[in-house]
Amino acid sequence: MLRWISLGVLAGVAASAATNPSPSYYKDVVPVLQRNCQNCHRPGEAAPMSFLDYASTRPWAKAIKTAVQVKKMPPWFAEPGASHKFANDRSLSDADRNTLVAWVDAGAPAGDPKDAPKPIAFLEGWNIGKPDVVYTMPNAFAVPASGTIEYQYIVIPTNLTEDKWVHMAEVRPGNRSVVHHVIAFIRPKGSKWLADAEAGVPFVPGRDTLPRPANQANATVDPQESVAQLLQSEFLVGYAPGLPAQVSPAGAAKLLPAGADIVFQMHYTAGGKDAVDQTSIGLAFAKEPPQRRDITLSAANNRFAIPPGDPNYEVKSQLTLHSEAEMVTMIPHMHLRGKDFMYKVVYPTGETSTLLTIPRYDFNWQLVYVLEKPLLLPRGSRIECTAHFDNSINNPYNPDPKATVHFGDQTWEEMMIGFFDVTIPANADPKDLFRPKQAAGDD
Repeated sequence: MLRWISLGVLAGVAASAATNPSPSYYKDVVPVLQRNCQNCHRPGEAAPMSFLDYASTRPWAKAIKTAVQVKKMPPWFAEPGASHKFANDRSLSDADRNTLVAWVDAGAPAGDPKDAPKPIAFLEGWNIGKPDVVYTMPNAFAVPASGTIEYQYIVIPTNLTEDKWVHMAEVRPGNRSVVHHVIAFIRPKGSKWLADAEAGVPFVPGRDTLPRPANQANATVDPQESVAQLLQSEFLVGYAPGLPAQVSPAGAAKLLPAGADIVFQMHYTAGGKDAVDQTSIGLAFAKEPPQRRDITLSAANNRFAIPPGDPNYEVKSQLTLHSEAEMVTMIPHMHLRGKDFMYKVVYPTGETSTLLTIPRYDFNWQLVYVLEKPLLLPRGSRIECTAHFDNSINNPYNPDPKATVHFGDQTWEEMMIGFFDVTIPANADPKDLFRPKQAAGDD
């Protein structure tokens, strides 16, 4: 009897294996890669290897298994279970993770190419589709093989004769190997910022002349100073590994005024050999006048001193909004000693809500967290950010555990900036975000 029972069990296992074959690349893995990986893992993008076909993916099978098991890939650092969900959550589902692991364990079989879904038709060079206009650095910048390179500022006239509303914007580095990051600012006509810079010519301003725009105001900055800074420059779009193109919510866009310039802030890093770069920015304009204006702000702190060896140094920042707005995205930013980051909102009623918690910050991936639904911030709401820094010898990325670390541009210095995008009515004055209303007539 036991013999027949054993044979029956073996037969059942064999039947199950026959009806549940191992995952194959074309049938099971490609859909997972299309949903989660190919946007970066393709030629011309940030990832160093392509996952567009079997031949280029198969050599990385074991690395793929390890990366998804430890949740290193796709990069996504928001703590799960938050009260606010994110529309661009990159974390793999358990089903997708199990598919990739089972495929690798089965020997990474190819399967039948006829089972593959239709390839995604990526537009070569741009993730926003064909831009309405492209602005490129007029001259290539020579990056030396070694040494520290000061931030370069390059003024690019738009020559616009009328206001334009930018719904999407994307920076494309000319040479990713030496471009650490790019920030593109809007410099309105008449701004005195970088007044000595010649159009198209790389410029290194003195530290005392660099503006700290309204989108980098900290808790100790006078609101009127924030208003003045907003008049000088406005954040348009950034580039860094993991940071997607700027895409405003439906019905919203960023204002690019007539006569404005675009200013590139270029952070280059020497790569061991001489190189050149000629970065571009592509803009896609709104098809019709938007209902809301998209503006990038931040709660930031540039007045700190991280002691040598401190494994958990805390820095806080805050920004109070003096007119109603809707929050749509958050982008935490620190450097190599960054450990964790948290956003919360304190409403005028005194109620608080945690918006985003990053328990393990990774400087190598500058991610944007897009709220699934815009969050209404009534007038008087305060965005508070709390970050911790690990300046100890136990931080493998720490440039110098013996140093006292201050705010600065270079990666061995530190930053504490809680960027966030809000939208306001298109006809509203953004300066009102920083100006407390007068008591008379205040409701």
